[in-house]
Amino acid sequence: MTDTPLPRLRLRVHFGPTMLGPGKADLLELINQTGSISAAGRAMKMSYKRAWTLVDEMNSAYTAPLVISARGGPDGGGAYLSETGHAVLSHYRTMMERVEAATETDIAALTALLAPK
Repeated sequence: MTDTPLPRLRLRVHFGPTMLGPGKADLLELINQTGSISAAGRAMKMSYKRAWTLVDEMNSAYTAPLVISARGGPDGGGAYLSETGHAVLSHYRTMMERVEAATETDIAALTALLAPK
């Protein structure tokens, strides 16, 4: 057995001043799962402010908001992905699957060439 960690790919798609990468995709997925921006941020060990900043950045970058949120109140607040948010997340995850499949042989070859630790 080797001490070499498993290789991983990180896909970031740059759209001029904004980008979509694994962190934002994970945040969207966690918002979808938890129904909460703050809970999603906590799960990622990021501050509430940072999570909100990323959501605001994503909401501003697309033709429609990716995350819809409601302030707390008698029924509590919450957040959920819009149709556009689901589409963006789905396209990103599909691209990642395709990239991983397309590079599997090359990653294995590169891994085999690594010096033992």
